[in-house]
Amino acid sequence: MQDLFASGRIGDLILAVMVAEAVLLALLHARWGLGPGLRRMAANLVAGAALVVALRGALAGSDWMWIAIALSVALLAHATDLIGRWRDG
Repeated sequence: MQDLFASGRIGDLILAVMVAEAVLLALLHARWGLGPGLRRMAANLVAGAALVVALRGALAGSDWMWIAIALSVALLAHATDLIGRWRDG
């Protein structure tokens, strides 16, 4: 378990779970009209995934620049999600 975190592979596991979540959301929405649908969740999912990529980079000892890029992507996606929610009321 320690190696899972020390190597940053925990990030890979979390990203895999997030992909499964996105697929499930898309299927539920397409099949039965349940949930917000993938289009409305895209910015939120990108923000979360970018944060996980930054975490993985930090755990694996990546260069600070790549971590900063991932955090910047997370910020932009989060802002996009907030703007979309604000407009929806």
